[in-house]
Amino acid sequence: MVPLSINDIKSNLEAAFGEIFSEWIDAYELVTVTAPADKNLLVLEHLRSHTDLSFNFLTDLCAVHYPDRAGEELAVVYHLHNMRTNQRLRLKVFVPVAQPDVNSATAIWNSANWMERETYDFYGVNFIGHPNLRRVLNVDEMDYFPMRKEFPLEDQSRIDKDDEMFGRGGSFN
Repeated sequence: MVPLSINDIKSNLEAAFGEIFSEWIDAYELVTVTAPADKNLLVLEHLRSHTDLSFNFLTDLCAVHYPDRAGEELAVVYHLHNMRTNQRLRLKVFVPVAQPDVNSATAIWNSANWMERETYDFYGVNFIGHPNLRRVLNVDEMDYFPMRKEFPLEDQSRIDKDDEMFGRGGSFN
């Protein structure tokens, strides 16, 4: 089967949902589309079940923290695969870090369960309707989300991380 072009996918989705999509990118044989967060389940179900699209395999689900994007600091990213045409598609939805609520995709794909738990664990995305949303890798007592870009990469108070000890500053004798 011939892979769908970005125009085929765009025409199909816009016929079903109108002009709700804010971004269309076709790079490296991977179509990327951005949708409103409150429409994620409708778009995902359409991508999975529509016979012309058939993106029926959820390859991955993750998040990205964009601290400079006010009001949409967290992106939840779904990587989908059409097994018949061997084609990939990326769907992004953005939410504010102050209220990171996204509908859970576990009703569409059971495999989303652990991926959503991991995304919650590291980014704090609250997947509404998830059957067991709790930390999966970090300890329950953690009161922060370690993959957010809210902390310096190195502990600035550590003496053994002094730049002069590693030849990154100061003078060489």
